[in-house]
Amino acid sequence: MITLTGKLICATEAEAELVRAHLPEHIRLTNAEPGCIAFTAVPGEDPLVWQVDEAFEDRAAFEAHQTRTKASDWARETAGIQRDFKLSEG
Repeated sequence: MITLTGKLICATEAEAELVRAHLPEHIRLTNAEPGCIAFTAVPGEDPLVWQVDEAFEDRAAFEAHQTRTKASDWARETAGIQRDFKLSEG
């Protein structure tokens, strides 16, 4: 299993609005991917920070997710937003 945990950290309210606008579809598409066990991204106490937790069956499923995501509206619209993620395999 591959897990990714961490934070999506917006610098401005405008960035946070981009996340709010595009995140529901990103979550829907990710959870529908083969090999996705779980994908959540929820706002924290700070309205500019989201807690992200992902789990995929294996490296291949995670890599397929990364490939899809890189070509998505989500990636284009949120490219400049800071990510602080930790990837674990095991």
